[in-house]
Amino acid sequence: MMAEDGAAARLANSPDLAEQAAWRRLTARHGDRLAEIMAAHGWPTERTVGPEAARAAWLVAQHADRQLDVQRRAAALMGEAVARGEASARDLAFLQDRLAVNEGREQRYGTQIGAVADGRPVLWPCEEPERLDERRAEVGIEPFDEYTARFAPK
Repeated sequence: MMAEDGAAARLANSPDLAEQAAWRRLTARHGDRLAEIMAAHGWPTERTVGPEAARAAWLVAQHADRQLDVQRRAAALMGEAVARGEASARDLAFLQDRLAVNEGREQRYGTQIGAVADGRPVLWPCEEPERLDERRAEVGIEPFDEYTARFAPK
């Protein structure tokens, strides 16, 4: 699933609606499969499935934007795994922010960029922006300015 996702990711924001639809079908199929896996086995941790498959599960959850039930379940199970030291707090932060944006809530860690305007990233609304870098550091994410420098024109 991770290989398919990577090969098709360029379709997500394609100007071609048929390509966008193909992306949506792919992510929905993957989200459905992740839901089955979580129902049967819980969150796929590195210890149980290995690092590559655990990363793939996170990526599938991250891209299940039209399946909020899958994202909610993944965030809950991954949160439990993080508490046990069996999953990445950084990855969980990205998933929690993605879910918050998809639900119309403010994100906590500032990981979701809405667009780039005039060469500057436009952050989706974020709670307590004055504490953003402090929260990011707590979960192993670089400061916001370093993170967004990737989006700046070269």
